[in-house]
Amino acid sequence: HVQLVESGGGSVQAGGSLSLSCAASGYTYSINCMGWFRQAPGKEREGVAVIDPDGSPIYYADSVTGRFTISTDNSKDTLYLRMNSLKPDDSAMYYCAAKAQGTTCGGRWYAPDRYDYWGQGTQVTVS
Repeated sequence: HVQLVESGGGSVQAGGSLSLSCAASGYTYSINCMGWFRQAPGKEREGVAVIDPDGSPIYYADSVTGRFTISTDNSKDTLYLRMNSLKPDDSAMYYCAAKAQGTTCGGRWYAPDRYDYWGQGTQVTVS
C-alpha cells in the first residue's frame, strides 16, 4: 500500500501563488502515475495535473495550463504543485492521488476512478 500526505494549502488573494506538497510512503516503487485532483463544494472531483514518476509525460487540465506546474522529487518521494495566478475558481480541496494498477498516466488521466491511493486533502481558498 501507499500512503499520501498533502501539505501547503491555505488562503491567498486572487493573482497570488501557493505551493502544495505530497509526501508518499509505503510501496512507492509500485506507483506508475501521481497527480493532483480538486473538489469544490457541490462539484465533482476533477483532475488538475498528473505526472509519470519518471517526469514525463505530464498532463494538465485546460483550466490550469500555463499557471500550475507539477513536479516530483523521487529522492524524497514527494510530489509538488506550484500554483501561480490563482483565481477564485481555483478554490477547492486539493487531493494527491497515485495509481499502481493498470497503465501509466495517459488516456483518462483525469478520471478519479483510475487512482488507487488518495491523501486526506488540503484546502486552497482564493478570494
